[in-house]
Amino acid sequence: FTNKEEIMHRLLHILHVLKLMVLYPLVRNNARFVADMVRWAVWKSCPYKSAYMRFVFLMAEYKEFRNICYYRMGKTQYFVRWLCPPLDSLYIHCIDIGGGFLIQHGFATIINAERIGMNAKIFQQVTIGYNESKCPIIGDNVEVCCGAKVIGGVTIGNNVTIGAQALVVKDVEDNVVVGGVPAK
Repeated sequence: FTNKEEIMHRLLHILHVLKLMVLYPLVRNNARFVADMVRWAVWKSCPYKSAYMRFVFLMAEYKEFRNICYYRMGKTQYFVRWLCPPLDSLYIHCIDIGGGFLIQHGFATIINAERIGMNAKIFQQVTIGYNESKCPIIGDNVEVCCGAKVIGGVTIGNNVTIGAQALVVKDVEDNVVVGGVPAK
């Protein structure tokens, strides 16, 4: 080692990897989490092949991924979140989210849906929320672009793209792109 800074940097890195060794067993057998991790690893060009090293890479680099990891842990998350803090402006309150879930720049994002299908991708400043106690149901392979709002008891079909800044307050059928206020 050439100096004290380099030694400290390496020691902190080792400490971080040890923290992640505690977290990995809590999610490694969750099929939906594994699907999330595989999709994130491809998306972020993760250089590692082993599942554990992919986990370390994604947890170390992407706070949004941490939020998904903790969501998948259920109530156990409250005992371990302090090890690797998640993104504090990303809120995930959903009963059921399918595997392969991506969040691009989760800043100021609120996800409060009844159900979200497989391979959903959500961008920053998105609000998916309830209206009069009804939450949206979102299908498989849905992309919700930045700033979009999906409000109320609407159903979003499969293979849908919701454009940036769109306001969705009515059901959306399968295989369409919607945009505008209100979305059409």
